[in-house]
Amino acid sequence: MRLPGAPSELLRASAAISALLLFGACAQPLKLAPSDASTVLAHRTITAPNPGVPGPFTYKKLYYGSGGDKNRPEYRDSLTYKTATVDASPFAKMEPAAARTRKKYWGFDNTKFPRNARLWYPEGAGPFPVVLVVHGNHSPKDFSDPGYQWLGELLASRGFILASIDENFINGLSGENDGRAWMLLKHLQSLKAMNDTAGKPLYHKIDMSRIALMGHSRGGEAVGIAGAFNRLPAYPDDATIKFDFGFDIKALVAIAPVDGQYKPAEQSTPVSNYNYLVIHGAHDGDVSTFSGLSQYNRIKYTKPDGGFKSAIWMYRANHGQWNTVWNNKDNGPTSGRRLNLATLIDGEEQRRFGRVVISAFLETTLHGVKDYMPMFRDHRAAGDWLPPTMYQTRYQDAATHVLAGFDEDVDVSTGTAPGVRITADSLSSWKETDTPARSRGGTFKSNLAQFGWNNSPFGKDTVTPRTPAHVQISVPDSLRAAWNVGPNTALLMTVATTDVRPGPRKIARDTTKKDTTAKADSAKSKAKPKAPPKAKKPPKDSTPPDFSVELEDASGQKARVALSTFGPVRMPIETYIYRRKGRDKSAFPTVSEPVGTTYVMPMASFVAANAAFNPAALRTVRLVFDRTKSGTITLDDVGLTTLGPRN
Repeated sequence: MRLPGAPSELLRASAAISALLLFGACAQPLKLAPSDASTVLAHRTITAPNPGVPGPFTYKKLYYGSGGDKNRPEYRDSLTYKTATVDASPFAKMEPAAARTRKKYWGFDNTKFPRNARLWYPEGAGPFPVVLVVHGNHSPKDFSDPGYQWLGELLASRGFILASIDENFINGLSGENDGRAWMLLKHLQSLKAMNDTAGKPLYHKIDMSRIALMGHSRGGEAVGIAGAFNRLPAYPDDATIKFDFGFDIKALVAIAPVDGQYKPAEQSTPVSNYNYLVIHGAHDGDVSTFSGLSQYNRIKYTKPDGGFKSAIWMYRANHGQWNTVWNNKDNGPTSGRRLNLATLIDGEEQRRFGRVVISAFLETTLHGVKDYMPMFRDHRAAGDWLPPTMYQTRYQDAATHVLAGFDEDVDVSTGTAPGVRITADSLSSWKETDTPARSRGGTFKSNLAQFGWNNSPFGKDTVTPRTPAHVQISVPDSLRAAWNVGPNTALLMTVATTDVRPGPRKIARDTTKKDTTAKADSAKSKAKPKAPPKAKKPPKDSTPPDFSVELEDASGQKARVALSTFGPVRMPIETYIYRRKGRDKSAFPTVSEPVGTTYVMPMASFVAANAAFNPAALRTVRLVFDRTKSGTITLDDVGLTTLGPRN
């Protein structure tokens, strides 16, 4: 007997098998860059305890909320605190039809958004720093806020209060990131009220002078917006809506954030004088470019105690494994058919990285533990605490004085600080350009300098140039004195390698000899024209373009140290996100994104190379391209900073 519906079931099964065969035939082989983690992470220099393991506190969990959520029983039936709803309609706009649909499902619309959160807190007298974490866009009915339990439990055990904010009812909207940000600040108002409520678990347990905001994906952009809103007197898009926040927010953490989905007053969100950490995975199948670098580049410091910023790129990490609900489904339910999931690092390993760097960042910025600072300048300091994969780290702090940031004008010979001059000799190429991002047509909104060199013999000439190509940046006497340059100073520069290999340099014309070019050209013009020789493509070279950094003092003493002394120098790291062969190269302009690495170079390293070198008399910073025959690099944010005793 034929069962009803059997033919359609067979057809569906057949279609599924055909799809699997099709995708299998087109699937690209596993492509992973050779990892140098075994050597790079072999020697941890931080001697403090691992910040990624549980601390000494026992902890508890509670829920607070507005009590009107039809689909979240924990925010209806298990509340320790009841919070008032808020009218978010100016910030998270809805069309009337969408508002009706959401009210039917949730029991409310954007005029009565609830303030719901699950919260982990340490047992003890306190007060404890408070951290808010907010998810990004995901299926509204696949609730995202439980996905940060791994962070809540760790941080509570280490003496922090963590609230995972429910904003699932915002998901599915567009142009709503200002709403996500505003909601975070409204939650801080609720937490302040809880801290003042006698007879309740959080009474006088919250230290409102030590606050951090953390966000993932759209939530990662929202924390930057919240940081800006926190200090504004009114809503930038409608100044009749007044703000009165002014919380003591010390730190912002962005996990795989988007950028530019909301622009206050049509400007990219300006953020200043916050400690800022942004992390991103190389194999992010949702936000496939390191968008958080744009916000990182916009972070400014206008006072000496303004903080520091660090950006860490993790090879083989994806978008969703920072949240246990999202996991490896960066493209939703069809991720297994579209994305090359075999390239991903294990989810628990990805979260191990998150535990270490996020906890260390909060220990540094909220608990004042400075032992972990070195890992934000150079990830190698964390050593075997980190999963064995590759990382790139960017860094700058409020004490940094920028010699050359390349954003101020179109004159390649001038630096950022007054009087700084940039000169070069024997380069193959030299220009300033915006920083391209992986996304098509995208950039990181930050100019940099690009230098190419080739120290190979000149054409048919067998004589190699006597001196390698080099670039030098001057340090005027007035700046050196004003910046108090000395033994505790460190040189910073952000370098990205490229796979561009310049051709041989041309032989310089000897001006002492008679010029016979005109006569030769006349003879050639009468001869039968010949086809131009076919240009030979230079062979691909996989040698990383390492070079030397040379410092010179006012008396002419020089100290030269290889760049690779201060961190790994690699060729661009290719990342293949998609399962289908050729899809990455058609989707993106490049399969390697020029994130760059900030190399932090203490003056002590140069004194060790030449004991006669005097850091207090630093006159010239020189990049000497003497370690590889040819190559092209980009250079950004060359500056000087002061290192503390444990840094």
